[in-house]
Amino acid sequence: MQVTIVAGNPKPRSRTLKAAGLVAESLRAGDSDQPIETVDVITLGAGLLGWGDAAVADAVSTVASSDLVVFASPTFKATYTGVLKLFLDQFAGGEGLRDVVAVPLMLGAGPAHAMAPDLLLKPVLAELGAACPAPGLYLLDSTYTTDDRITDYAHRWGPVIRTCTSSVSVRTETS
Repeated sequence: MQVTIVAGNPKPRSRTLKAAGLVAESLRAGDSDQPIETVDVITLGAGLLGWGDAAVADAVSTVASSDLVVFASPTFKATYTGVLKLFLDQFAGGEGLRDVVAVPLMLGAGPAHAMAPDLLLKPVLAELGAACPAPGLYLLDSTYTTDDRITDYAHRWGPVIRTCTSSVSVRTETS
């Protein structure tokens, strides 16, 4: 199973990236010996502002060919970041994330935006063709390394996500 994390934080090597890595590792539960691929979107720079940039195209290809992708963003003005939006705009509508199982993940300072992953990020991923079989995950950026939210989420939703990932992989191989 190929797992990729996409972090749409305006700061490179952010807490968002770290949290996405923890979620991805928990969800795959040792199910793969392949390394987790990482797309730290901000490092793609100005290439996100147009079409045809080789680094952006490589990142899009990596994500589109993954079995499971954790899309992560800090909560920014009650939604996901513009840099993540610029990256998602690189995918074809309806087909760009076909056969990808996606997990929307957002971090914030308080619980006020706890529904943001499901209300704001999940619909965009679904519009791009991704399967989102579980609720999104919202983490407090001050406690995600010490609380049990990631473990609890992986315990509850990991089997569902892995089953869907397996179904998509089988369907893709037989197409």
